[in-house]
Amino acid sequence: MELVVPSGTDTLLRDLVQEHTGMFFDAEKGDLLLDKLSPLVIERGFHSFLDYYYLLKYDENSVDEWKNVIDAISVQETFFWREMDQINALVDCLIPEWAERSNGRRLRIWSAACATGEEPLTIAMALAEAGWFDRIQVEIIATDASTAALTKAEQGLFRERAFRNLPLAMRNKYFEKEGNTWRVDPALKSRVSWDRANLVNRHEIAHLAESSFIFCRNVFIYFSNDMIRRVVRTFADHLKKPAYLFVGVSESLLKITTDFELLTVGNAFVYKLRETSRRPLNSNIELATLKRRQ
Repeated sequence: MELVVPSGTDTLLRDLVQEHTGMFFDAEKGDLLLDKLSPLVIERGFHSFLDYYYLLKYDENSVDEWKNVIDAISVQETFFWREMDQINALVDCLIPEWAERSNGRRLRIWSAACATGEEPLTIAMALAEAGWFDRIQVEIIATDASTAALTKAEQGLFRERAFRNLPLAMRNKYFEKEGNTWRVDPALKSRVSWDRANLVNRHEIAHLAESSFIFCRNVFIYFSNDMIRRVVRTFADHLKKPAYLFVGVSESLLKITTDFELLTVGNAFVYKLRETSRRPLNSNIELATLKRRQ
């Protein structure tokens, strides 16, 4: 079926999708967005993208359809042991500092765009290897806007491609071969709680942001600067100080927010929520050099 795209409809859909999901498709990627939405338009029995726009925009019962849209446009490519310098910084530097002043509090770590679950499970593996589960109370929350991604994460089954960075010994320790897939150890999986949350919905993420550490990696590359600023503002309003935010190595917040300062922790760049009164930093944490001084 050849779908009709009335003039301007691609822009209307692009802006509406950004408003609801945060994902921004510029003019060069307009056709990509239409390609991703085409099966949904056809499934609805529409012949025009404009009809689908009206459904998403004005239908009071469009909540479930928006879940389909998010599933269709989400990028779910990830793998275990990704960008480990940051997780090593968390486990080896930041958690020890946090534990010294925690007074027995529970540590909460939020994986804010967990896709199919490799990131939060990597965090759980790293914490388990370092023995932190035996020393402090740890809560790892993993969320994603895609229901399909969360379903895969909760199944705990992964194909070989997901293990391309994971040391073989770790795979053999925490996963069991099952046909042509690997099933995560139930004890490790139980360390993570899973839920659906849309990052652009302040009400859905405010309580989740009441954490000490947030991992929101490799998602802002799909957002506009204004949308990133909006999400990061919600983080800053609810994080429990002292608090840290991890973004992808190709992502930068320097021109977007002043709520966080960029630090080097171990071999990683990490954003720390600014405090009105700063305490001396741990000796293994330094302010990153952002500009070369003359």
